[in-house]
Amino acid sequence: MDFLRPEIAALEQNGITRVALTRIGDPDVIPLWFGEGDSVTDEFIREAAKEALDAGDTFYTHTRGKQALRDALKRYLDGLYGIDLDPDRITVPGATMLGITIAAQMVLSTGDHAIIVGPVWPNIDATYRATGAEVTYVCQRRTDTGWQLDLADIRAALRPRTRSLFLNSPCNPTGWVMPPAQQAELLALCRERNILLIADEVYHRTVYDGEVAPSFMTLARDDDPVIIVSGFSKAWAMTGWRIGWVVAPSRHAETWAVLSECFNTGATVFVQAAAIAALERGEETVSRLRDQYAKGRNIVTEVLGRCPRIDLTPPQGAFYAFPRVRGLKASLAFAEGMLAEEDVGIAPGYTFGPGNEEHFRLCFAHSHAGLREGLERIVRYIERHDNEFDPI
Repeated sequence: MDFLRPEIAALEQNGITRVALTRIGDPDVIPLWFGEGDSVTDEFIREAAKEALDAGDTFYTHTRGKQALRDALKRYLDGLYGIDLDPDRITVPGATMLGITIAAQMVLSTGDHAIIVGPVWPNIDATYRATGAEVTYVCQRRTDTGWQLDLADIRAALRPRTRSLFLNSPCNPTGWVMPPAQQAELLALCRERNILLIADEVYHRTVYDGEVAPSFMTLARDDDPVIIVSGFSKAWAMTGWRIGWVVAPSRHAETWAVLSECFNTGATVFVQAAAIAALERGEETVSRLRDQYAKGRNIVTEVLGRCPRIDLTPPQGAFYAFPRVRGLKASLAFAEGMLAEEDVGIAPGYTFGPGNEEHFRLCFAHSHAGLREGLERIVRYIERHDNEFDPI
């Protein structure tokens, strides 16, 4: 008899790594599969970590993050959103994904129900299902004016034991950005039903109309059932550093300290010095990377727009395209074939939730020459296999 809980035994490797791990690190591959570009973290951020190491900063620290980092986060968030955030609401447990995992564990257990707004990064599904909760998807809809979410669909999905709702805006993979009025309406619903809203805002600085995405930071009161998660990976090109933060009700500060210690013993100490440097000196980095991503988005629109089989909705935020290949029958086989024949790594659409089998995801955060070459190969593969798709 296996010792695994049924919920854990049922988990499967997501479709991104299922494709990527077969050739990860292969220099012949143009890797558009993961949510990162090819820009090394800026030198001043790396130097801050080195200086912390040279100073002997290698010991345990507060499980909710160093006070200096939490102070820096308060200054950053206050300035960005025009608020006065209670510092007791801020915790740095480790990676942003760890913050999501802890938040889900706080509220969900076997027999509970949770809602995920899709399409969504597949690790969210696994995190929710690992709690034992039953999961329902409420999906964005692709329209002529972009991806849209109908809150009536969320209301229709509610059950008596709905305890949590996960939402990512700006969205990985669609690039949808939730407007402020809709955020306020959803927050009111969560207040009414006492549903924990886990708001993933890790792409908060990657938007193409303005400098920051609309945020629940400006709406959520300290007593609201809201946990906002974000981090350093995307805006400052720090994916490998594994550090993020949460903003949660201050009454749960001790709970976050306890669970951060259980899950991770706190964020890596010298990485916290790098995070402070990013917050205090990284605005030029954020702006430069956003400009790079915007140009990458234009290249995607230009190249994929020439392919009659592809329906592409330009993203409002994040740095992904989530094209539909009309007539595509199996997105995993499509991604595997693309890798085998064209040496381009993409993510299959099925792994982002139900209803996405005709889609694939690519990351356009890469250097533009390599991105363009990868896109040309994608179009070439689709044209070569056109007779294998259902008729348009």
